[in-house]
Amino acid sequence: MQATAYTFDPQTRTGSVLLDDGTPVPFDAAAFDAGGLRLLRPGQRVRVETAGGGEERRVTFVTLQTF
Repeated sequence: MQATAYTFDPQTRTGSVLLDDGTPVPFDAAAFDAGGLRLLRPGQRVRVETAGGGEERRVTFVTLQTF
């Protein structure tokens, strides 16, 4: 699914994305590292995979959206 990068801390490689419905979903360093990225800027469109639902939903993979 697609989302927009919302927050990112380059030191911890953690942050959050906003789904298209405005829901913020956090990601950890493992999800960031899985996508092979080096940096993420707020506002960038990204492709994500998630696990869980509701309050437990989290991003398991984040990478740049390519066309």
